[in-house]
Amino acid sequence: MSLFHSSILMLTAAALVTAPPAFAQPYPSKSIRMLIGFPPGGGADIVARQLTPRLSEQLGQQVVIDNRGGASGNIALEILAKAPADGYTLMMTTPTVTVNPALYPKLAYDTLRDFAPVRLIASTAYILVVHPSVPAKTVQELIALAKAKPRQLNYSSGGNGAAAHLGGELFRSMTGIEIVHVPYKGVAPALVALLSSEVQLTFSSQPSTIPHIREGRLRPLGITSPKRSSFTPDIPTIAESGVPGYENTAWYGVLAPARTPAAIIARLNLELTKLLELPEIKTAIAAQSFEILPSNPAQFDGFIKSELNKWVKVVKDSGMRID
Repeated sequence: MSLFHSSILMLTAAALVTAPPAFAQPYPSKSIRMLIGFPPGGGADIVARQLTPRLSEQLGQQVVIDNRGGASGNIALEILAKAPADGYTLMMTTPTVTVNPALYPKLAYDTLRDFAPVRLIASTAYILVVHPSVPAKTVQELIALAKAKPRQLNYSSGGNGAAAHLGGELFRSMTGIEIVHVPYKGVAPALVALLSSEVQLTFSSQPSTIPHIREGRLRPLGITSPKRSSFTPDIPTIAESGVPGYENTAWYGVLAPARTPAAIIARLNLELTKLLELPEIKTAIAAQSFEILPSNPAQFDGFIKSELNKWVKVVKDSGMRID
């Protein structure tokens, strides 16, 4: 064989080793599934449906919502944990990803091991409200009343492990008061119980509570977010009302399976950030009383770890049990 032909064969072999595979395509090259851990109509579903049409346009591929309700979001979280780490299965998650590990003794996933945070999207706060018959006008007055009358003030929730239950137990543990949890079969019955003075207080969402506050049927004492809400700026935060560090919000964020390539995570974070800066998206999100949150993957990761630690302690200290 001539030196010329030997050189050609060597160059060809090198090219086969170093050239990228013919089937490798830029991400994304097919449709993306967005898991939702609850039936249509809930907060995560509403937020996802506001975003996915424009996200599909930006990515050049369809983003398809897949509602997998059941077991407080655990079904969808298990699907995400077992999905290929290729960026084609995502999830619009809720606080359940940080609360469920404390509530359920055995899960088919590990929050820190099995998921890659992409971006926090938005949050909405709850309002601590009391029936007008309760003499307390401020958070501090409520604390003083509860300490003077231990276990005589009842608070409602939509069930054991529900947001209001978690918020109430966090409030109780941070203030040292003794208030009694009364679970109902859903958020609506829990609010009706307060309106009819069956219970004295609850932690309720802004959209469902504001009309009753305006009509004088409920009295707001504090809001559960770390800063005042733009939707109810006159209501002080519980944190600024003498319970520093108190925070309990409904938040939504996008997760991918663990070990998803960093380049894909970065691309998704960038596209979501661009999307959330669009005026029409800001308006649509605000219409649901959601506040858009700034976030990169590292910040979301730190937030998840902080929330996990918080709820593990609250659930353990309270002896909370799910229905």
